[in-house]
Amino acid sequence: MRSIISKEKENYRKKEFSYSSIRRSFTLPENILEDKIDAKYDNGILKVQIPKNNKADNKSKKAITVG
Repeated sequence: MRSIISKEKENYRKKEFSYSSIRRSFTLPENILEDKIDAKYDNGILKVQIPKNNKADNKSKKAITVG
């Protein structure tokens, strides 16, 4: 692991760099389109797009009559 830290006093700027790996995991819902998942890493920012299936699941909807 290699880390670089620099500081500037007048405007106070702090930079940190790490050359080690990072791993994150999470559970995704069942209504996603796995083949359409896209990830991009640019300027230190990881952007992940996980599209959902737009088809409505009729089993999860319930109609409630009010009045």
